[in-house]
Amino acid sequence: MSRWLGYRESPSTQPPYIVYLWSFIGAFCGLSLLQAIFGQLQYFMDRSVPPILASYGASAVLCYGAIESPLAQPRALVVGHFISAVVAVCITKLLGLLGPERFDELRWLAGSLSTAIAIIVMEITKTTHPPAGATALLAAVDRDVHRLSWYLLPVILLSSSVVLVTALLVNNIQRRFPVFWIEPTAAAITEPSIEAKHSDVEAKPTSQTHASRSSSLTVG
Repeated sequence: MSRWLGYRESPSTQPPYIVYLWSFIGAFCGLSLLQAIFGQLQYFMDRSVPPILASYGASAVLCYGAIESPLAQPRALVVGHFISAVVAVCITKLLGLLGPERFDELRWLAGSLSTAIAIIVMEITKTTHPPAGATALLAAVDRDVHRLSWYLLPVILLSSSVVLVTALLVNNIQRRFPVFWIEPTAAAITEPSIEAKHSDVEAKPTSQTHASRSSSLTVG
């Protein structure tokens, strides 16, 4: 079980085609599952939930492709999207008090303000997840998403959970995910690359050669 939660040593470096393969499989399976849930289940269709939120296409790039990025880790994925949704719903509710017609005129303001505040809150809580900025924007400017109102929050939580579970299953077959769950650990800090170490080793004989030449010239 611990293997599928990322609790193990980092696997050996995989050739690029392995990374490409699992990135493709992960994104395809994760996004297909999201669209099957929200686009085919009658429960969500009755509530006019969009088949998928576009911001999760961007999350797929991080969670199935750039899986070692701090921006792709579970805390950023789940909390970042949720915070952005909460901020956006609150902003749209406040501006909605001005009336439907006035809100439509200020929809641009709702989108800009929601995204800007969401960014600040994510930075404060250390849960920055770039695709979550799109979640805040969509909740204000996309009429189908805005219509969900507070019901957007459970939709976001379920969507993030689906992406996370599929990432855990697919990414841990030949790679390791996540790098950390809550906070980075000492083990998550990458060591100097092999190339860097190799260059250091090569640099030492070179410096020693220069030193020996200098001493020879001094003696002469």
